[in-house]
Amino acid sequence: MKIVLPYAKIHQAPENPLPIIEAAGRISHRSEEAQTSESWDRFIRTVVIQHGDWSIVEHVSVSVDMLVDRGITHELVRHRLFSFTQESTRFVNYEKKMPPSFIYPKPDVECRYCLRKDVPIYSPVNLKYWHNDGPGCSYDADWMLTIDQCEFKYRCLLAKGWRPQEARSVFPNALASRILVTGNLRSWRHIFIMRTTLEAHPQMRQVMIPLLAEFKKYCPILFDDIEPNARQIENLRKPR
Repeated sequence: MKIVLPYAKIHQAPENPLPIIEAAGRISHRSEEAQTSESWDRFIRTVVIQHGDWSIVEHVSVSVDMLVDRGITHELVRHRLFSFTQESTRFVNYEKKMPPSFIYPKPDVECRYCLRKDVPIYSPVNLKYWHNDGPGCSYDADWMLTIDQCEFKYRCLLAKGWRPQEARSVFPNALASRILVTGNLRSWRHIFIMRTTLEAHPQMRQVMIPLLAEFKKYCPILFDDIEPNARQIENLRKPR
């Protein structure tokens, strides 16, 4: 059994998106000649932030590489304006290609032995998992046992001749899945307001809050006002 930590990181983005946004916005008034190497700051603050013309922000897209469990990918794909390419359990054979990996559902619990790939051993005597060179596993034994059984049965079905797209039916939501997510900056702003606040799923916040911090470094003028772990309505009510 392989346990991994989820992540989300910027995969591809224009080096400086703001002049691109300004250039798009100036087309409406045919004021292209007024654009300079430094005019984007005043333009973005006036047109986008003060006047609320977020449509021109849609001309810049960013791709994000994520590793999350299947439950979180189900939530991600509800954001229909994004484009998604996801690791396919139909075509990936986790016996031949690579072993499956799983994500523990409680972000505040980590077993450093499991994460360094020290496979725990189940003890039917005390109903716990143990590591050879460490104490008992920090993860819940019932969860670990369920994952163990799912992975074992998946391999059994493949050995019987089942195809990966059939055997995958025994995998749980905890199965880790890599997914590439692409969307414009306006859509990313929306997803951060929806998925970093108190109402969001804990595992979603686990990856989205660090990703928001990365976006704030990348383009602070468009994302600095979003407060993670606030109530969603508080971010929605802000002047922007």
